[in-house]
Order: sequence, then C-alpha cells, then structure tokens
Amino acid sequence: MPGPTAPALATTTQVSLWHHYLQAIRSREAPRVQDYQRAENVLLTVLERVHTLDPRFVVDYSRDLEAFQFALRSSEDPVDMEVPLWVDAEALLIEEPGATELGDGPASCRLGIPRERAGLERWTTDDVFSASSKDSTKCCGHIVPSKVLHILKDLLVAAIVHCKHHSLITPGSLNAASLREEQLHLTLLVSSGWRTIRFNVVPAVRRKQRLPALAGARLTPRFPEGSLTRIISQGVDLVPASTQHWRTSTDYLLTRLLSTLGSLQGHHLDSLSILDRVNHESWRDGGQSAGLTFGHLKTVLLWASVLFPAPEDWVELQGAVYRLLVVLLSCLATRNLPHFLYPEHNLLQGGSLDLNTIYQRVEGFASQPEASLRIHVTHLGPSPPPRIGTGVKALLQLPASDPAYWATAYFDVLLDKFQVFNIQDKDRISAMQSIFWKTKTLGGEES
Repeated sequence: MPGPTAPALATTTQVSLWHHYLQAIRSREAPRVQDYQRAENVLLTVLERVHTLDPRFVVDYSRDLEAFQFALRSSEDPVDMEVPLWVDAEALLIEEPGATELGDGPASCRLGIPRERAGLERWTTDDVFSASSKDSTKCCGHIVPSKVLHILKDLLVAAIVHCKHHSLITPGSLNAASLREEQLHLTLLVSSGWRTIRFNVVPAVRRKQRLPALAGARLTPRFPEGSLTRIISQGVDLVPASTQHWRTSTDYLLTRLLSTLGSLQGHHLDSLSILDRVNHESWRDGGQSAGLTFGHLKTVLLWASVLFPAPEDWVELQGAVYRLLVVLLSCLATRNLPHFLYPEHNLLQGGSLDLNTIYQRVEGFASQPEASLRIHVTHLGPSPPPRIGTGVKALLQLPASDPAYWATAYFDVLLDKFQVFNIQDKDRISAMQSIFWKTKTLGGEES
C-alpha cells in the first residue's frame, strides 16, 4: 500500500502538534487542581477565624468552580476570593452615580443605609459606616468600601496569628506581607507544594439584579435554557470600585457560563486552554511581560461561542482554536473587546497594554502556529508557509467602522482566510460569500 502523500503528511503533522500540545496541558490539570485545593483550604481556615472574630464577614463554601477554572489556566495570575458581607442587600439603598462620574464600565453605586434600618444596625458602626452629610429623608449614610477593607485587613492579620499559634495552618504556608490597604483587594500568598498562589481577598455584597444580556435570546443556541435560569438566579456581586463606591462584578457568572460550555460537545475549553498556554509562554514571555489575561481570553471564548453556534464549529481542535483567534485578532485590531454582559464596556481600555505588540504576536501565531506548539524535540520540523499574507489587519478592523460586521458571516470570512472554515451548511456558505465580496477590495490579492 502506498504511503501518504506529502500534503497528507503535513496535515497529519499539524494535527498531531495541536493534540500533543493539548495533551501536555491536560497532564498538568490534576496537579493544579490539587495545588489549588490545598491553598484554598489554608485560606478558608483563616477566613473561618475571621468569621468567628466578626460575624459580619461570611465564609463562602458554595463556589466550587475556581478550582475548575484554575486547572484550565497556565498563567499564575491572581485568584479572587470573595468574602460575602452578612447583610440584606435588598434592604440597602442602591445609589447609582451618573455615567460621567465613574466612566462607562459595569454599574457602580454607593450602598446606603435607610433611616428605617431594622436589622442593619451592625452596619452603622463607625468601622464600616459613614454618616450622610446630605439632608436625606431616606438615607442616613453609607457602607464605605475603604473602611470595610481596613477592618477586613485587621481581621485577617489577627486570624493568621491565631491560626499559626494554634497550628491550624502549616508554618510558612501563608505570607501576609503583601497586604495593602490602598488597593481594592487584600493580597495573600499561599504556598501549596512548590507552587505559590496569589489570592486577592475581596469583600462582596450579594445582590439580585436583572442582567439583560443573560436573559437575552443571543445565548439560546449554545446555552441550555435551564442552565441560564440557574445562572441568572445566582445574582451578581458588588465589590469595591473605589474608596467610596462599589461596582458590579460578573466574574462568577462568567465562570458559570464557562462551565456550561464545558458540558457541551466540542473543543470549547480545550481551545481556551491552548491559547492561555501560548499567551503565557509566547506572548507574555513566560509571564514576565504584561499582556492579555485569562479573563480576556475567557471573554473571547464566550463571544466565539455565540458567533459560532453550530456544533460542527467545535468538532476539530485546530478549527476551534481559530474560532477564538479570529475574534481575538479583530478585537485587537479594533482595540475593543466588549464585556460579555456589558458590551458597551471595552475590556482593552485603560491599563498599560501594548496592543500593537500583542496584535503582532497573536497574528504571528495565527499565521504560523507550529513554532509555538512544539514542546518536545520530536516535534521539530519545517514549518508550513504562512497562512495569510500582509494586509489582513485592514479586514480585521471592519467592525470598528460598521458594527454589523460583528456577525458570524464576517468571522467565517476570516476563518476562510486562515484556511479553517470547513463548514458544509449552505446558508452559512452563502452568507460568508456575500460578506466576502463586500470585503474583497480590502483583501486585495489575499482574497
């Protein structure tokens, strides 16, 4: 029987590279989960003592998805540990400032105590409360984030001393030297085996709040309705946004959506793990350089799951990764990654991200991924030619000039550019071809 032709061998080599890379990532998942759980147990022991010292701070045992998310990551970015406040959020007055006061991000607010405050007396003490200077008939003052952080810091220090003195935690397992009041969280370093995990301890207020994006129809094709109902019922968290204001945090809701994607058939989470590993090792120089976070890439996957709703989009590993890549490249080219639940908020805005450098690295990987996927000497070999030529950035920037391009057909054109379209649906092919002819002049010879 004759052997495979050269093109077939090249294709087989490409496929094996992706799967070898994924296998290497998966081999680390179980140890990462164990490391995380050991570190979490240390922190929960300390927080139990915090609760004993001050019952206003609650230990949350219900959120079981952080270990799952930590296992998906290669990066060592901090993990948020929320400490819920024992307060009836529905009884508080939510005072939202104007958009010009705090920018256009997820909703920020002040937490007011009503004058008729039965059951809220513990939150009107000077250590967490500031009386209102205004002549308000409804509000007598506010729960102040900076004061809550200050008292929580003191409680953490006392709890750590107690736990060490009574041998409740292993000597050297927890480092409190990094606690900073001036930040909007409290950082603790917890050792687990050879790994040190950085936890950002954040006070949080649980609140019921309608989220139009979650209730909307756009998620229906990929997310089972029952799952969405359960996720929506969790409500949202309010965490410190400044010394005086709280903001809506959707991190846990997004992690719940991520978990739901993991229950579907296909390489959704595999594609995220691969890009996070490449981001950590190649785009961020092993974590030494600033750059994209796991949170950025998680948002890209959630958008890709909406833009590519068909199961066949996620069957093949390489194609699944490119679903994320085309969305990420377009976001970098337009300098706009919309928040998944608040699309008007740009996750690439602010901060010190060098978007031009990041774009060049991501485009280089998308054009010739093989070099970044080689993890063993046996994987060495010549790289195939680049998948794209110069000038693709003009095509990627189209959604900035016309939001209508933020649609499946447009991203299908990009998949075709990278030679990973592989879709048989006639309607999608027709829609893709229609967009293709509109963009042909921008693509030039590449088209």
